Amino acid sequence: MSALAYVEGLAVRPSHVDRAARARRLIVDMAASERGCHLGGSLSVIDLLLAAFDRAEGDDGTRVVLSKGHAAAGLYAALHVTGRLAENPAPHYGQVGHPYTGHPGPKVPGVAFPTGSLGHGVPYAAGWALAQRLSGRGGLGIAVSGDGELQEGLVWETVQVAAARRLGNFVLLVDRNGGQNDGLVADISPLPDLADRFGAFGFDAAEVDGHDHAALTAILAGERPGDRPLAVIATTVKGKGVRAVEGKAGSHYVKIDAERAEKWKRGIR
Repeated sequence: MSALAYVEGLAVRPSHVDRAARARRLIVDMAASERGCHLGGSLSVIDLLLAAFDRAEGDDGTRVVLSKGHAAAGLYAALHVTGRLAENPAPHYGQVGHPYTGHPGPKVPGVAFPTGSLGHGVPYAAGWALAQRLSGRGGLGIAVSGDGELQEGLVWETVQVAAARRLGNFVLLVDRNGGQNDGLVADISPLPDLADRFGAFGFDAAEVDGHDHAALTAILAGERPGDRPLAVIATTVKGKGVRAVEGKAGSHYVKIDAERAEKWKRGIR
């Protein structure tokens, strides 16, 4: 599919702003469940997930893997608003007898691989990209990761292998929201010159506003030229869309009551 045809095809979908707002409201509903959810990272990653799923539209062989599996609430919301998951996951999140657990598994429609242990989804997506190439089929293997997750050695082992095998159809989307479970990434394991790091491994690297859907769409459009894998470093805001928690490390895992959820949802645009 050409980049132009792909971008033109987006015109028939509901606007990204509408889908992103709907998805963020669903995530807030999941934070109001009995168990709560990983709110901050789910809100920050939603624009990346929507752009990745748009790229996978039409089943050209592209697969999207949420490697930062703790942001499962964001994944379920993205699957629902893109039409891949018919059932609204929010009322059933964390409930016995339903598949919408705190980390995603393959019982959820649209989830190709289970993720939870950080770092594991990156090699899943790279493996998919390699399998597609070996079988002569098209499509990308897209891993959606987080900057805290980049502390996992398995990520960099996969990056090295992907570059060595010249997996030009492998894309690593990094949700760089600056936070992780224990605080700020900059205070725990800083990531200076991240684009240069990926470049040194043999990747193409792009830096982008992770809430700019048009920019993300343009980067992911069409088939990847050449044989260098791509790392997209997307700067995002942890807790994006909910002003009470935006940019706060404490938004990593949140449980709220229904009244607060309704208040927060009214502010999402």
